[in-house]
Amino acid sequence: MSLYRFFRISKPATEKVPAEQVDGEYKRLRRRTFWAVTFSYVFYYVCRMTMGVVKQPLIDGGVLTAGQLGIIGSAFYFVYAIGKFTNGFIADYCNIRRFMAAGLGISALINLILGALGLLHGPMGIGSVAMLVFFALLWGVNGWMQSMGSPPGTISLSRWYPLKTRGTMYSIFSSTPQVGKAVTMVGTGFIVAAAGWQWGFLAAAIAGVIGTLIAVFGISDTPESKGLPSVQELSGEPVKALDQEPTRKLQKWVFKHPGIWVIALSSAFIYITQHAVSDWGVLFLQKQKDFSLESATQIIGIAEILGIAGNLMAGWLSDFVFKGNRERPVIISGIFAAAALAGFLFLGGGYWVNIALVAVFSCAFSVVFCIVAGLMALDFVPRKATGAALGIVGISSYLAAGLQSVASGFLIQGNTNGDVYNFTPVSIFWVVACFVAFILPVFGWKHLRPSENA
Repeated sequence: MSLYRFFRISKPATEKVPAEQVDGEYKRLRRRTFWAVTFSYVFYYVCRMTMGVVKQPLIDGGVLTAGQLGIIGSAFYFVYAIGKFTNGFIADYCNIRRFMAAGLGISALINLILGALGLLHGPMGIGSVAMLVFFALLWGVNGWMQSMGSPPGTISLSRWYPLKTRGTMYSIFSSTPQVGKAVTMVGTGFIVAAAGWQWGFLAAAIAGVIGTLIAVFGISDTPESKGLPSVQELSGEPVKALDQEPTRKLQKWVFKHPGIWVIALSSAFIYITQHAVSDWGVLFLQKQKDFSLESATQIIGIAEILGIAGNLMAGWLSDFVFKGNRERPVIISGIFAAAALAGFLFLGGGYWVNIALVAVFSCAFSVVFCIVAGLMALDFVPRKATGAALGIVGISSYLAAGLQSVASGFLIQGNTNGDVYNFTPVSIFWVVACFVAFILPVFGWKHLRPSENA
């Protein structure tokens, strides 16, 4: 069987579900698919966030330097960016169950190889340069596999949910990064502290296998492939003009729409800020504020858990509190996020103060992320081109995240004298990126209004 035939979107089933069973079967499969893609994507994040936990042990053990870790991180992000763009367009044509499971399964395998490589590092006497090459290559491949997670997750919402409920379900799905980060920071952090950095990768591999099985047995590709009518027929949603156009034409329409590029540029700065805290927050707390590895991972992990509230609030705030206005919650939340991030980076404080500051940042910034990079895109993008929109936003976001990884790594390394770290230059970089992230959509708001045809 060719890869094309294996991954292509499922054909409509020849045997149809009896009319009296359609509603119950549709709701059952829709619910199962939603929770399967949501939990699978949590495990995607576990398989990608391990590197953020093991940085300090790798540095302390003389395995890699901060600059080398920045290069490894950038390899992931640059490949991920290209993968997001490519796989976003491809996923519109694909069987989302097979697509999502394949990416996570191979990502788990890569974590397994890295863990095994770590266990062999001492006995085999592998040098620092060789470790850099191995890690950069494997983590780069992991970036491609990881780019196969988000498109099928979001496309499943378009295939199974009508517009009137899609925003609410997206706000739940978009909280999966925080859940995955929290699980990694707390769970993997505990394992690394107790058993060593190698076991952090091995634990992530096990989590990836679990997520792969959830995807295989829980996700349904389309309602039509299960003998059901289309989501428009099932929900009574009118078929709009753009919905009747071929997928390729809709993808070109999205590519030319100025609104998607406003979102893409804003999302780039969102990802610089988010990944700065995720990638370097543990090291910052250890070196700048003298926290232990356990305490540092707990602070970042607990804050990520509380950040889930921001995603869950985003749709409610914009739809009900601000009556459909997307601009006001972005501005208000952005100001809170920037203030909390500045406080975290430039003020002192103990364990609970830092948890509070990062929690406020994570919660408020999650509102910005969910509305700008999610709900506003769904407002005007036709459902058959959802993956293309994700691809455009994704390549911008993760190219920026890759540049952040390199810039942050060398800003930290270049301002370090022995074991004395100066995080002031990189902290200014992160705070400025946070401000730009929520200011850009304000200036481009005229391009972000819902299309009557989408």
